[in-house]
Amino acid sequence: MKEGWVTVNSAHFAVTTDAGERRGREVALRLEQMRAVFGNLLVRNKVKFPVPVEVLALKNDKDYERVSPMPDNRPTEAPGFFLAGEDKHIIVLNLFAIDPWRAIAHPMAHMLLDGNYPPTQPWFDEGFAEYFSSIRVDNKSVEIGSDPELTAKYKEDLLGNTREVRNAPHSFTELLNGPIWIPMKDLFTMQPSATEFHEGTHHTLFNAESWITMHYLISKDMLSNAGQYFQLVKVEHVPVEEAMQRAFGMNSEQFEKTLKTYFQSLSSLFLAMDQSKVPEEQSSGPQLFRSAAPFGPADVAMVVNKILDDDGRATMAEVMARQPEHAAQGLKDLQTLAQDPIDNEKAHRILGFVYMQKKDFKKSEEELGTAADENPKDMWVAYYRALEKFKLSQANAKPIEGALANVQQNLRAVIDWYPDFAEAYHLLGLAELEGGGLNAALDSMHKAIALSPRREWYVMNLADIYISGKKWDNGQEILERLKTSSNTQIAGSAKKKLDELPFLKKYGIWPDQAPEAQNPKTVESASDNPGAADEDSGDDRPKLKERPLDKRPILYVKGKIVSVDCSRAPAAVVTVLSGKRTLKLRSENYKALVLVGADEFSCEWRNQAASVNYKANGTAGGDLVSLEVN
Repeated sequence: MKEGWVTVNSAHFAVTTDAGERRGREVALRLEQMRAVFGNLLVRNKVKFPVPVEVLALKNDKDYERVSPMPDNRPTEAPGFFLAGEDKHIIVLNLFAIDPWRAIAHPMAHMLLDGNYPPTQPWFDEGFAEYFSSIRVDNKSVEIGSDPELTAKYKEDLLGNTREVRNAPHSFTELLNGPIWIPMKDLFTMQPSATEFHEGTHHTLFNAESWITMHYLISKDMLSNAGQYFQLVKVEHVPVEEAMQRAFGMNSEQFEKTLKTYFQSLSSLFLAMDQSKVPEEQSSGPQLFRSAAPFGPADVAMVVNKILDDDGRATMAEVMARQPEHAAQGLKDLQTLAQDPIDNEKAHRILGFVYMQKKDFKKSEEELGTAADENPKDMWVAYYRALEKFKLSQANAKPIEGALANVQQNLRAVIDWYPDFAEAYHLLGLAELEGGGLNAALDSMHKAIALSPRREWYVMNLADIYISGKKWDNGQEILERLKTSSNTQIAGSAKKKLDELPFLKKYGIWPDQAPEAQNPKTVESASDNPGAADEDSGDDRPKLKERPLDKRPILYVKGKIVSVDCSRAPAAVVTVLSGKRTLKLRSENYKALVLVGADEFSCEWRNQAASVNYKANGTAGGDLVSLEVN
């Protein structure tokens, strides 16, 4: 009997599957167990998920092959893969295979480190991910600690014949059993290149040494020593050699010798390596550490719902649309599902995100609008509509016009739905900053960083908020820290802002925002002003005219909008009556005016209750800062 598609929602995972409720529950349980083991290893009472995680578990080999990555133009042999996204992460599993969740343990470890451990160094992250990827879980026990890259040298084909695997990659045990190791001081300073959660081969000496280092630290209960080491090298900038001595009680040579002795003592690793070379022995060998499962099937609350087959197919199409090799077919499948007579709401929503990524904002707005009409409670639609405003603003290099209130409202609703969503807090902070709410922006950005401490762009934007509020010391302290980042883009941006900070303090704007920077003809040269050369003869760059800062205080008034004059659009003059007092307040560009309580500015407002922030210009006029329609 065909069960059809179902969703199984546990506390941290949303599983969509065509394999029925029982298998869906099993997938959710195993992933929750793996999450709990991660927390136990790193002694975390709460394990945060700063990015929502969705799971697609397919019962059919052919369906899995259809959506899976294609390295070397062939479907992946792994029974599971991990798609990282700016909005969500998607885990895809082939339930035809045995324990397919083990295939995503490595990227899952990286994902969990991203939200639950301060910035470290590559050897720590990679070593922990390799250690974690050896995990095996069932209803009663957890096993971990074996060589995660050990594979059998012989495999059985479809006809039952055993054949030797040609050019089989070396396991970690084989690599570490060789005569050459990377010196520990070099290992601790290496920076292998890898994009987020996507790496090349793991069969390297760097990975192997990182793994055995983490293996040693965990078995000897020395992760607190590692934390002390990172405090020394990353915060206090102590040299690596000195930091190792102070944190681990060993210099680099002593540490390497200790690791080699520890590795040679793990006899079960060598037993497993020998077994892998025997045709009759297909086991990867015993695990080194075994413990009781953190919980069993009866201990995890889950909610199961049947869904439309079209929703399941839309999820498959989404997975395809997020991969370059399948993007065209995924888009085509989504378009088919979105058309009449199917008119699938989920397909409309996913299409909105896909078009947004393509910068086709007209189509994305149409699709998200349709999805919102069909399901006003879909929080993903609320999030994408807010995200779309930011992407449109970025593409046009203009502020978000007339929609800040809606953006903030949508993001707050999303946060209520998913309280650990770091990017929602990040975007909310940016929206609050644009709306002039500096304290609210600081609070939101701090929450984003607390949820995802490794996202250095969040920290960079925190510096921008401090600087916008003229909290110069706070902003400068952050920039000084970021200028040494291993991310060259972050480091370069921090250095540039530090260089330009004196100009900002003096003139109130960044150099590239100055009119002279945008119109070279207005730049005052030394020949136009003979005294300019004497002022700083060592600098032959064009000098910008000094302009006084607008030191007028921001005033507040509550009243009624009597009329709006847009005859010289985009400028507008808003006449506000407050008691017996009439004010004429001007906006140079009403499309860029900060609005609260309205989606867009209206030139037709009459007798409209409003609250206004403005800078006075005389007794009966001024310049608008923001306007709230009541």
